[in-house]
Amino acid sequence: MSSRSDSNPTQETYVPPKVWKWDAPSGGEFSSINRPIAGATHEKKLPIGEHPLQLYSMGTPNGQKVTILLEELLERGIKEAEYDAWLISILNGDQFGSDFVGINPNSKIPALMDHSDTEKTQRVFESGSILLYLAEKFNQFLPTDIAKRTETLNWLFWQMGSAPYVGGGFGHFFAYAPSKMEYPIDRFTMETKRQLSVLDRHLAESQYMVGDEYTIADMAIWPWYGLLVLGGYLYPGSDEFLNVKEDFPHVIRWAKEIGERPAVKRGFKVNHTWGDLADQLHERHGASDFTTKTQDKIKATESKEEKKEAH
Repeated sequence: MSSRSDSNPTQETYVPPKVWKWDAPSGGEFSSINRPIAGATHEKKLPIGEHPLQLYSMGTPNGQKVTILLEELLERGIKEAEYDAWLISILNGDQFGSDFVGINPNSKIPALMDHSDTEKTQRVFESGSILLYLAEKFNQFLPTDIAKRTETLNWLFWQMGSAPYVGGGFGHFFAYAPSKMEYPIDRFTMETKRQLSVLDRHLAESQYMVGDEYTIADMAIWPWYGLLVLGGYLYPGSDEFLNVKEDFPHVIRWAKEIGERPAVKRGFKVNHTWGDLADQLHERHGASDFTTKTQDKIKATESKEEKKEAH
């Protein structure tokens, strides 16, 4: 907990009204797309590529779970896992387009359409559901042994229930809220560190989340907690703030090991639109996109920089 002596004694206490009304933006980086009602805000058709699996997503941790699994399936030689990944910019409100809402009425990425059955297309939404669907469809990364399968699902659902405290709680107040507030930062820091402690204790005795077997549980947890401890990618400065090097060495060991997997490196890049250009692949329609599109983007940027210097 932070020192109370640093508190702002003049900070006003919020008194909630008897009935809350949405009459002003909430503030913060995502205020323009936050709203208290569901449904589409505009008509928008979604593109459909040549592969049966069509992913509509963005390279956030929830989106990366799915692209990592798809790339891991392809790494194992499962050609039927080829996919098109279309960018859904949540900052631009693409998730409120009519076609996307038709796939996911909750307007959250990622969302998947499986056109393998020409008579009946299957929609799949919620990242955990997509992981489970693909793992069962291709019989990969989900143990058939009942005990190991159950343990995999234990940790998959743990992540689904726990990560909102990290993203919507800690991440929001630490990185995105319009002002720094001690109470919510303390509250969600405590819970985030408790969750990391849960992982660290478990990984002290286990190579992966389910013993020595790499599963969809690892793929679900790594984009959130793995990236959180590997240098503050999610929220710059948070790794130091959370003291991860001293407090969670086993999580760091696990995160580094998974981060070195070729499929994880590729999956991390898909639908990613910020940071290092080499880590950005806005759309993915084939394996060659990882080399051609990234290099084209870097060359285009370098050309712009050269033109600026020339002037």
